[in-house]
Amino acid sequence: MTTTTKTGQQADDTAPVQSVGPLPGQPRTVGDTGLNFLFLIELLTKTLFLRGQLRLFEIADHLKISIGVLEPLLTFLRTERLCEVSRSSGIDTSTAYTLTDLGRLRAEDFLQKSQYAGPAPVSLETYVQQVQRQSIANMQVTHPELAKAFKGIVVKESILKQFGAAMNSGRAIFVYGPAGSGKSYISEHLVGLLTGDVAIPYAIVVDDAVIQVFDPLVHIPVTQTEANICLDGRRSCDARWVLCRRPVVSTGGELTLPMLDLDFDTSARFYQAPPQVKANNGLLIIDDLGRQMTPVLALLNRWIVPLDRRVDYLALHNGKKFMVPFDVIVVFSTNMPPRELADEAFLRRLGYKIYIGPLDEQDYREIARQVCAELEVPFSEAGINHLLHEHHYKEGKPLFACLPRDIIGQVKDIARYDGQPPEMSPELLDWAWSNYFARDYEDIKNLNYRQGEVR
Repeated sequence: MTTTTKTGQQADDTAPVQSVGPLPGQPRTVGDTGLNFLFLIELLTKTLFLRGQLRLFEIADHLKISIGVLEPLLTFLRTERLCEVSRSSGIDTSTAYTLTDLGRLRAEDFLQKSQYAGPAPVSLETYVQQVQRQSIANMQVTHPELAKAFKGIVVKESILKQFGAAMNSGRAIFVYGPAGSGKSYISEHLVGLLTGDVAIPYAIVVDDAVIQVFDPLVHIPVTQTEANICLDGRRSCDARWVLCRRPVVSTGGELTLPMLDLDFDTSARFYQAPPQVKANNGLLIIDDLGRQMTPVLALLNRWIVPLDRRVDYLALHNGKKFMVPFDVIVVFSTNMPPRELADEAFLRRLGYKIYIGPLDEQDYREIARQVCAELEVPFSEAGINHLLHEHHYKEGKPLFACLPRDIIGQVKDIARYDGQPPEMSPELLDWAWSNYFARDYEDIKNLNYRQGEVR
């Protein structure tokens, strides 16, 4: 059987579904969807129950499936007297459908099993194939791209080179160093190295269990070009997928072991994908490793198999286990030395260990200059010299990347309080430095004695 478009070109309905750009091609039949016919019947019935009377194109738009897929489903519902045509204008897409009393009873039964009534999911097999097709390992990072992503950011060239090679490897990156050295700041800017768009499904289905994957807080859709739309206005791509930028998921001290498993909503009866699945084909940043409530060794042991084999194993609440791709560059960021966190077996699975330490004086001055420009505080060489020689060097404080912003920020704060223009005067810098660093009680007592303030 063939259909004719407005341009007069014929399309063979029996031809295999092809991928259009990064998105899979539009399914033309129920079989093309990879979903069970009865599963689609239940999803359609729940949609009509929850949304009421709908026209054909409204159903297609909500479920993200073509009219060609919908027609046999609606025919089945009408044959079983579960739905009826409430009105028709003579145009198929304007025909409206509504459930019968029997259909509403069936819908209530279906909702007891699962309340999911969103876009039609894709099969697990299709999802696995698509993730492999758009693998993060296919992405190449070059020196010009790295320079562009970190333009204006003060980072040693040797460290940038390590990050560039690490991103090309597709393996995990272990970023460590003292607090305040800029590890998190640098890790977050790796997003600028992600290139290429990827297809993210609204949901996947495993044994009729629906797992929501698309998360608007994580996945940033990109505008589809006109090349992805047929001339007759119909989608030529599978609308169950959303074209997005490569995802970035960041988590910190709140991370727990249960968060890495499927999140089952006992009332709605469907699942939310864990962060590593939402991050597939992208970046997963685990900040402040070692500060989680869960023992760090337990967290790291959870990652051994995924990091080694590039697959992860999840389980439904009924015990059914299944495999999903682990196509993620994981960035572990920590203040703790590597050997205090993990043994050799785990460290071996980390492709790159990148140390971020104190700055040299030249970089420290440059960051201070940038911070002054951003905070609208006049930059002063004399002020920076005072900060370096009267505080850092005398007190043995390393030149961490966070300090210029924090100290100069406090200078601006006190100037606003006093109603005066901010300046990097020795008095204001001393005041900010004293505020910033916590002191022992004995130090405070001795300082008060020297100032004649003890009563």
